[in-house]
Amino acid sequence: MTATPETVARGARRGAGRQSYGGRFTCAVLVLFTAGSLFPLVWTAVAASRSNSRLARTPPPFWFGGNLLRNLEIAWTDANLGTALLNTTVVAGTVAAGTVLFSTLAGFAFAKLRFRFRNPLLLLVIGTMMVPPQLSVVPLYMMIAELSWTDRLQSVILPTLVSAFGVFFMRQYLAQALPTELIEAARVDGANSWRVMWHVVLPAARPAMAVLGMLTFVMAWNDFFWPIIALTQNGNPTVQVALTGLGRGYVPDQSVIMAGALLGTLPLLLAFVVFGRQVVGGIMQGAVKG
Repeated sequence: MTATPETVARGARRGAGRQSYGGRFTCAVLVLFTAGSLFPLVWTAVAASRSNSRLARTPPPFWFGGNLLRNLEIAWTDANLGTALLNTTVVAGTVAAGTVLFSTLAGFAFAKLRFRFRNPLLLLVIGTMMVPPQLSVVPLYMMIAELSWTDRLQSVILPTLVSAFGVFFMRQYLAQALPTELIEAARVDGANSWRVMWHVVLPAARPAMAVLGMLTFVMAWNDFFWPIIALTQNGNPTVQVALTGLGRGYVPDQSVIMAGALLGTLPLLLAFVVFGRQVVGGIMQGAVKG
């Protein structure tokens, strides 16, 4: 039987609303990976709800106990987590916003503007990604000490307001997702560079900006190496710095440490629940455009 255009069209309409489903093996693999991803978080919550003596016994507990609220209260008080969470939110939010803004501006310049030494400058920016961050610790600490910024939040905000990865990421996205003809049409209509940036570049770059902002926020929230050098536990600590003071003693209280780690992780989970759809949508939109 020869397929006519009418039958092909009817078949396409019938299959348009259908979704393709994976087999049992695919579902089993997804369930396995999901369980493996959730296990550290679940184990942290289980350990935070037990006593330190119970965690030391074999076999370890695999279900929740009744000490969760007590351990959370001890961790909150001993590590001053209220101040630490506020400081970390300010630091991570400012770093994420600054990285997204400056990386988008620089990425647009490298992707669509024509100026001298553009390619060498881009190679120089990419080359900084290969420099270990440990090499810059001594001169950076000398600089913030000279400015009297030790134990202040600007000492961990300003050095990370822009990243080479963010610039390269936005440059690659805008080079493919933003047509040059659209920019030329805006300039023909009389738009200057700032109007082109606001009305043309930013709407086109929104999906990549959401992905970069979320990744930067998570990295800034979890950053430990530089904050532990620039900040102190009794001054203006971030969450990672404050958690280093938990469980001190001859026998560290692992249950309190786990409770503090749980408190430090919950804001990230909340941020992903709130902005996760936008991030995934940005990734998918960028994949479709590519």
